[in-house]
Amino acid sequence: MELLCIQSQEHPQLPIAELKAVMECEEIDADIEVITEGLVLLKNISKDNLYAYYEILTRRLGYTHEVHELIAKSNADNLNEDISKIEWCRYIDETFAVRVKRFQTEIDTVATERKVGSLILENCDGIKVNLTKPKSLIRVVSFKNEIFVAIERIKLNKKHFEESKPHKRPFFYPGSMNPKLARCMVNLSRVKEGQLLLDPFCGTGGILIEAGLIGCKVVGSDIYWKMKNGTSINLDYYGIKDYRTFNLDVRELKMYEKVASVVTDPPYGISTSTGDIDGDDIFKEFFYAIYDNMRDDAYLCMASPHYVDLKPMVDEVGFEIVEQYGIKMHRSLTRIITVIRKKLD
Repeated sequence: MELLCIQSQEHPQLPIAELKAVMECEEIDADIEVITEGLVLLKNISKDNLYAYYEILTRRLGYTHEVHELIAKSNADNLNEDISKIEWCRYIDETFAVRVKRFQTEIDTVATERKVGSLILENCDGIKVNLTKPKSLIRVVSFKNEIFVAIERIKLNKKHFEESKPHKRPFFYPGSMNPKLARCMVNLSRVKEGQLLLDPFCGTGGILIEAGLIGCKVVGSDIYWKMKNGTSINLDYYGIKDYRTFNLDVRELKMYEKVASVVTDPPYGISTSTGDIDGDDIFKEFFYAIYDNMRDDAYLCMASPHYVDLKPMVDEVGFEIVEQYGIKMHRSLTRIITVIRKKLD
């Protein structure tokens, strides 16, 4: 069986990297076929695992917009015939809608939606079209001459990433990371539900919110009491219960248990959250402070400016870089997302 993933095209690499990281840590056994940027097929999934995998992906992913169970593959010439062959009563519950998405093709979306909808109605009794709140959504995806027909079994909560933007939280401070990137970084850290995740520069708690929402235990610390307190306010607002927050310098950090994941956006520039450290030294001090607080199999995912060379620092401390991705912020700044782990003997 197969799952069709429609991904964000905001970044050329992060959506597929996030997907692979979640599949790795959740032990999702499937082959990945990248059809084109923004469109991915997960193949060779056993029937017994399909729903569990589907639930995990829709609960966790940030840069994937939709996940669908693939029903059939077709093409522009054979679509009508192939649609008519499908036993639609196995898939549709009372009401349905058809939605077409295009990738590098000029297919007429409105005409295709109407035609596919009428063919489905002819094939199955006792169902109706409902364009506003259908119980079943049929997704038809066209890429060049290929057409994928799929059904949405579990809906992603895409509204969350809009409704939880930093300025919409009870406690707001400028410069906070957007929730979609924060969720992606949590996923890149390979953390699992129930495991302990740490953000030692927690700011307003954006990373901890995303980790808490996928079921992690979370710990945040910040040198500024205002940020530590604001993080608690925001975590409470989003219903996250299993958390602790501390007001301390990262160099004083000594965890009560070693963490499975560290995800953070350390401050840089003129103002820093370590008080008396300037420039690149904040990163080196951070690496030394965090090393003994991490499990041997833990991952660290962090953001940094492009002009800071992390490699010599992580080598000195005993870490290694696993992967890196650049996000252009503006003309003079690119944010680098780096995934790091302890060197393997």
